[in-house]
Amino acid sequence: MEIYSRNRLYVSRDEQEAIKKIPIILAGSGIGSNIAECALRFGFENITVVDGDRVEASNLNRQNYIHHDISRYKAESLYHRLKSINPNADVRYKNDFISEDNLEEMLDGQKIAVNALDFTTGIPLKLDKLCQEKGIDVLHPYNLGWGGLVTVITPDSLGLESLTLTQNFNELKMVEYVSDYLRFWNSPCEWLEKIINDYKNEPELLPPPQLPVASWIVAGMCTDILFKIATRKSFKKFPEFYFNTLSD
Repeated sequence: MEIYSRNRLYVSRDEQEAIKKIPIILAGSGIGSNIAECALRFGFENITVVDGDRVEASNLNRQNYIHHDISRYKAESLYHRLKSINPNADVRYKNDFISEDNLEEMLDGQKIAVNALDFTTGIPLKLDKLCQEKGIDVLHPYNLGWGGLVTVITPDSLGLESLTLTQNFNELKMVEYVSDYLRFWNSPCEWLEKIINDYKNEPELLPPPQLPVASWIVAGMCTDILFKIATRKSFKKFPEFYFNTLSD
């Protein structure tokens, strides 16, 4: 197809056809909104977006929405953006939060999942667990401001709950794990360590700080991983991870 003609040399015809058909579900369309567009432009055309949240002004610094989308459903707004890029793509959306009641239905027929849900409930870990049972690989993306972090849960890998002695896993535990890992192997990321410390010392309990820089870094990282999974290339599995930063 002409739309993917500039992918030549990087992506073979057979690979382009393979990624076009593989079904992907985006569970959460915050950072998932950036991932969705990058993946679609690369050639992934079978995408389901699920999110019951609405666009807020504070989302516009890093998520793939515009002022016109404020107060509209994220999933529906993202659907229209993706269809405006490629009207022939098989893109679907559901303006709904993923819950225990609909989790099984949401994952039906999917081959890869992007778990971009907020860790305010146990649903993200339950999604991972069900995906493992169904043989679905799960990408976990993290916006770290000046850098991007992605880890992949597979049917035969450990789960994120292995990082804590309780079931109270959250994004901070994952970021601390990566920061500690880098320092242990003598390649500490000092700016990330500072952000972690400053965030933990904020007087109020606030959402983690995030920048648009990392949203697009992570979108590229996830698209690369999706490509590797879809074309049966090797990729890192949790507890391994991918970490890219633009800052020293």
